[in-house]
Amino acid sequence: MIRLNLNREPQWIALLPGVRVLAAPATTAIMGTARRDPILEGVDETTDQDEAALRFAKAVAFQVISDWEGIESVDGAPAAVTREHIDALLDNYRIFEGWQLEYMARWLGLEQEKNGSAPLPNGTSAGAPNTAEPAPRAAKPARKTGTGRKA
Repeated sequence: MIRLNLNREPQWIALLPGVRVLAAPATTAIMGTARRDPILEGVDETTDQDEAALRFAKAVAFQVISDWEGIESVDGAPAAVTREHIDALLDNYRIFEGWQLEYMARWLGLEQEKNGSAPLPNGTSAGAPNTAEPAPRAAKPARKTGTGRKA
């Protein structure tokens, strides 16, 4: 099931305590534009997955972040929202993780509704691949009488 969000207004996203960004919803048009961003040049199937994820997250952030709070430039003044500053912001691992969890997962459908989830081998066994080999044949039943040995 998918829950439609008809609100197209930007929303504040908390990335860390005291740090938040105002970001527009990730629509199909925004995702398409992000996929054509120059930062993704050279990304292909041989690119490290972490590097590709970082670049794509930045490409989306360049499209959707319009304001922020709790982010300062080197001189201590509030930092302007620019491509260069967004790039530097997402180079901070804790901020990047917050962006991935609070924004990217939400809009890319990685966060599932609580009433349904895909079957996983470490969760419910429904749909999980069978990894056990079949038993060769049935074992003989145990004897009902003693073996004649004394203990």
